[in-house]
Amino acid sequence: MSKATIIAGVIMLGLGLAGGYWLSQNIGGSMVAEVSDSEPLYYRNPMNPSVTSPVPAQDSMGMDYIPVYAEEKSTPSERKILYYRNPMNPSVTSPTPMKDSMGMDYVPVYAEGESGDVVGTVKIDPVVVQNIGVRTAIAKSESISRTIRTVGRVDFNEERMARLHPKVQGWIEELYIDKTGETVVSDDILLSIYSPQLVSTQQEYLLALNNLAALGESPFEEIRHGAENLAKSSRERLQFLDVPEHQIRELEKSREIKKNIHIHSPVDGTVLRIGVRQGQHVTPQQELYMLADLREVWVLADIYENEIPWVNVGDDVEMTLTSVPGKTFTGEVAYIYPYSEAKTRTTKVRLVFDNPDLLLRPDMFSEVKILSDTRTNSIVVPSEAVVRSGGNPQVFVVREPGKFEPRVVTLGVESGGRIEVLDGVSDGEEVVTSAQFLVDSESKLREATAKMMEALKGGDPQTDADHSAHSGGHEGIDGSDSDMSGAGHGDSHSDMGHEMSDEPDHGMGEDAQGGMVHD
Repeated sequence: MSKATIIAGVIMLGLGLAGGYWLSQNIGGSMVAEVSDSEPLYYRNPMNPSVTSPVPAQDSMGMDYIPVYAEEKSTPSERKILYYRNPMNPSVTSPTPMKDSMGMDYVPVYAEGESGDVVGTVKIDPVVVQNIGVRTAIAKSESISRTIRTVGRVDFNEERMARLHPKVQGWIEELYIDKTGETVVSDDILLSIYSPQLVSTQQEYLLALNNLAALGESPFEEIRHGAENLAKSSRERLQFLDVPEHQIRELEKSREIKKNIHIHSPVDGTVLRIGVRQGQHVTPQQELYMLADLREVWVLADIYENEIPWVNVGDDVEMTLTSVPGKTFTGEVAYIYPYSEAKTRTTKVRLVFDNPDLLLRPDMFSEVKILSDTRTNSIVVPSEAVVRSGGNPQVFVVREPGKFEPRVVTLGVESGGRIEVLDGVSDGEEVVTSAQFLVDSESKLREATAKMMEALKGGDPQTDADHSAHSGGHEGIDGSDSDMSGAGHGDSHSDMGHEMSDEPDHGMGEDAQGGMVHD
């Protein structure tokens, strides 16, 4: 290493030490002066809050330790002191004031409710709030809507399906549509059939027409009307047997009986099934064709129980298919089935889509988005703000910097990472959205301690003090004036699991060196 490099390093180190000293004197000192003029409890390393000293000191860079004062919002005389806690080890407590092995005073722990706080309210030093990553959000009154995503199956529109059966017995003479998948339009000829019944019916109609021609000019009204009614009923019989209109007119014009009668398509659609072949004998029970109009299709989608309240008939729907990339089909909810599937615990909904290009084919799977109705003027918070541990969901409301109040809430619907709060939070309140489980664990400890102290009220003072000392081990990171202050409390969570078994129930606490401290 060159001599110039060594000299430059020494100069940079000197500048760093001088800058750190100036910052500690001008910034750290002024901040402490603003806090309090009283005697400090201890002194804390400015670069590492877990390192403390009972007397003024400097760190390795020459920066002065920062004095830590007792919080002055309320004096010990204003609130009842439950016990005293070792500032370096929160699990070590004492019923009376004392000092630890380093000469630091034990920190007083006060009873809940003396300052009007809700039981379980947690106070955390701002430094620790930053270290554990506490983030917050504002509860807002706004609209909340939900997009329900599910999978659908394309199906035929049952209202546009037709099954053709002959009205008479006979034989298939010719098939004009003989392949499935063919497209037909209404009134297309599907096949021709020979039926003795149709032949005799044509003969009856011709006789009725001849009778009408002979008696139509009769001077007797009854005879004339009888001839007219006979011809009319014979023609209607042909119509009822599905003889097409054009063949009836040909019969009237030519007066020649047709051997083969045509059967026409009643709808526009696609041939799904052909039930007969040429020369086959058929009866009315025989299905000739099954047709379906695919220009409009149904899509059947499954909706889970928690999503059913959002779905209403008439809601807009968007659908995409892998077979038609880049295209979004739009439709609507047409029907919600009144029963659920036993195996899947879902309810089917029927969606209707126009299909003019026949891109939607029955039995295709699709991705469906149902755009449900919007709820307005709802108090909405981020979903991560809700703590669901225990019986009732709750959130932590920021009462002031470093002070968090637990609040039981009644929840509504949840959508897009947000959740509706029906009761418990007001518009504009600030709630914790991260690290709230750490805050919740401390709140539960404080609440349990408060309940235990309430149960012990009215007992022997010495016994109360003993139980108070014992309960200190259950506080963990307590919500008192030095809660989670970072002054040597970094290991407080690790002590929680041993408090019940290690702490003696004799009103005595252990000092920092393991000795016993008596009243």
